[in-house]
Amino acid sequence: MFRPFLLVPALLWLLLALPSRAGAEARPSRADLQRVLDLHARSSVRVRGPQNAGPGIIVGADGQVLTAVCHVGPDSAQVVHAGNALTARVVLSSAALQVAVVAGPQGTWPAVPVRLVPEGLAGHWVVGVMPARKKGQRDTPRAAVAKAAPAPFFDVDLTLAPGSPLYDGDGRLVGVVVERRGRGARALPLSAVKAELASADAP
Repeated sequence: MFRPFLLVPALLWLLLALPSRAGAEARPSRADLQRVLDLHARSSVRVRGPQNAGPGIIVGADGQVLTAVCHVGPDSAQVVHAGNALTARVVLSSAALQVAVVAGPQGTWPAVPVRLVPEGLAGHWVVGVMPARKKGQRDTPRAAVAKAAPAPFFDVDLTLAPGSPLYDGDGRLVGVVVERRGRGARALPLSAVKAELASADAP
């Protein structure tokens, strides 16, 4: 029996349990970029709502997917993974933060590792995966330094669609794009998603 109210505490526990890493970071190496690409290929999905569709990323082994709020409906969305279109329920939808979490059918999902950075991501290197423009081409991982933006968001000079995941050099998810801005994007750190999940779980 599906119990959506159990998914928020489970995902919140997962985010709380993972340590953060502070301090100066070197630019991601070529090996780092390949690691990100491999993890992205395994854990990325496409999310379809009533009006829009776009990328998402698996953040929970029970089927929780993080994406942009514009890709989901009021109660449900489709998650396309490994060629299969699966109905998912919306367990978190925030118009203010422009993010959503949906939960697919129970099973074992290839969740991406995550990392929380409570102090914010401005000044940190992040990696995004640029989708191939033409058939037969490969997706390309690119690194950029996160820039300050109105809290809790940050900006990055990567042209990515809303719902696109952002990683650190170790391939851990650190943020999600919520808005395309010219040749760059505005994104939300996972620490803000954690706070919103905690708020949604509060009695």
